[in-house]
Amino acid sequence: MSRGGEMVYIPDDSDFSSFRDQCESLEGWHCRYNKAGVTVWSQGQEESCTVQKIKTRISCKDVPAETLYDVLHDTRYRKKWDSNMIETYDIGRLTVNADVGYYSWKCPSPLKNRDFVTLRSWLPLGNDYMIINYSVKHPKYPPRKDFVRAVSLQTGYLIKANGDGACILYYLTQVDPRGSLPKWVVNRVSQFVAPKAMKKIYKAGLKYPEWKRRHDPEYKPWVYPEQNTLPSVSLAELSVQHADSLENIDETGLPEEHLSASDHES
Repeated sequence: MSRGGEMVYIPDDSDFSSFRDQCESLEGWHCRYNKAGVTVWSQGQEESCTVQKIKTRISCKDVPAETLYDVLHDTRYRKKWDSNMIETYDIGRLTVNADVGYYSWKCPSPLKNRDFVTLRSWLPLGNDYMIINYSVKHPKYPPRKDFVRAVSLQTGYLIKANGDGACILYYLTQVDPRGSLPKWVVNRVSQFVAPKAMKKIYKAGLKYPEWKRRHDPEYKPWVYPEQNTLPSVSLAELSVQHADSLENIDETGLPEEHLSASDHES
């Protein structure tokens, strides 16, 4: 996403088109999981314990594409359904369809928790929608002692309308977790974590209309930019977050049996 350069930039139509192609193409992808309407693919070295590219697809009946688009934007609602999230907030806006935000999440114990600062951009395309991000550095939000700062090389969602009141959701992510992870973690992401996360988003989509009706139903700054009250951020304030400038920890020796009980939720 950062085009390998030093300059932070806002993704353009070619970036979104490339992202969509990756979501929809099967070439070079290896199926790792296919059960109950959820499919997970991986790309890259199977033996590599770090920067794999993962793609997940789920068919969402009874959830229109625009509803899922709102779910993925609404940080207030995210606190309701994303049990892995520790904290998330928007830092500032760049344009009407791009902002900078912070997100931290719980890793399965005994791994250390991770966090990100990302530049996020979104594009509505008729009945379909895309949201993509990559990691940046912001001078006011440096790495924290209580988290490992991870790097999103490319992460995003493609939401495709699928008939009347239904949609297909793709989630594609390539993240450097800044740590040498045990092989069981890599396997667990594709076999357990990714499918579970997709099912959570689907359920969140089913419940969102009723929740939103009771919580500021007209407020959707991702749809109505005039509602956005975030402070403006200049691209000049940001720089590309390179993984090699961050702490790298070795967690390869952590055994799977020490997983916290909460990580075994169905």
